[in-house]
Amino acid sequence: MLDLTALSTSPADRAWEDPARWWPRLTEATAHLAAPVGVIDLDALRHNAMDMLVRAGGIPIRVASKSVRVRAVLDAVLRIPGYRGILAYSLAEALWLAETHDDIVLGYPTVDRVGLERLVHDDAAASRITLMVDDPAHLDLVDSVAAPGSRAAVRVAIDADASWRSAALGHIGVRRSPLFTASDVTRFARTILARRGFKLVGLQMYEAQIAGQGDNGSDAPVIRTVQARSRAELRTRRAEIADALTDLAPLEFLNGGGTGSLEFTGGDEAVTEASAGSGLLGGHLFDGYRSFRPAPASAFAFDVVRRPAADIATVLGGGWIASGPALASRQPRAVWPGGLRTMPREAAGEVQTPLQGRSAADLRIGDRVWFRHAKSGEGAEHIDAYRLVSGSEVIDELPTYRGEGKAFL
Repeated sequence: MLDLTALSTSPADRAWEDPARWWPRLTEATAHLAAPVGVIDLDALRHNAMDMLVRAGGIPIRVASKSVRVRAVLDAVLRIPGYRGILAYSLAEALWLAETHDDIVLGYPTVDRVGLERLVHDDAAASRITLMVDDPAHLDLVDSVAAPGSRAAVRVAIDADASWRSAALGHIGVRRSPLFTASDVTRFARTILARRGFKLVGLQMYEAQIAGQGDNGSDAPVIRTVQARSRAELRTRRAEIADALTDLAPLEFLNGGGTGSLEFTGGDEAVTEASAGSGLLGGHLFDGYRSFRPAPASAFAFDVVRRPAADIATVLGGGWIASGPALASRQPRAVWPGGLRTMPREAAGEVQTPLQGRSAADLRIGDRVWFRHAKSGEGAEHIDAYRLVSGSEVIDELPTYRGEGKAFL
């Protein structure tokens, strides 16, 4: 069983700070495995899990499953004091996880009628899963599946927009809930409380413009200014919403945050828990943050299969692109050997990825190249299992959702 609670005594502790030590021993550990191969390093994962708790300042962290998609990792993290519950991304996933977990919040609204049919007629699942809602139509859909008197009470939480609406810049953040002000949220809360068959238990406000935007790049001064103003506005508005809601109903949780904003979320008195997940595996998007830098706990290796030119080495595979805008930042990043880069006209390809740079000329057919994914959980959709590495040895095999025969989105 994967254990992250034991203190690390490994000589590889913090070895990720020295690439010349870190990556070659992963090549050694996986030399007997066919590429592509995904690894999770035990020391790096343990470091990231503990560091996130420190950054959260004492409030519990709900694990965002979409950023992991490996049940063994979810289970191991949730055994660490300070982590509590799962933020799931689809109802089918939540129902599956509810077979072994009793505190699951669905982070997004669902219109999955098949899943709702299962939920409302399964008292155990209904007691373990909280649906996310931001529109009366979400309630209507549940009632259309099963009338209130014929089903278990459905636990719901309200998703409120945590973006910043700037007079000069417009909408800054992601497009989520239509509920923005305290009056918006309380009006909808009263609608829920007046409906039979629903129990209002929580509030979610995810500040993507703070959590999901690095502040240490070329546009850092602008990003930092925007984030500072957004934090000030959100702290006031979230407190107003939380006060108004708790006057109406005794809530079990008020959720905010993400890996990139744990310090801010942990210091917000209106919040009782944070959600985070990406920081556990440490995608390279977090290299652009000032306040923290997770260890590269997960990585993927592809093998060189041809040399189309003296300064080009081509690996088989590589095009595991992260969601979001179609920018270079969403590509996987070749990290070892050092100095490799994708070619601008091809980038990371579905079947092959040509690489140039100072190390390309030295690579031979059959050599292994290590990549980091831009995010975290999405890479698990391409492999059946991660190999768990400690030092220079593979010590376990951790099935991904895909490896367990599950594909939710």
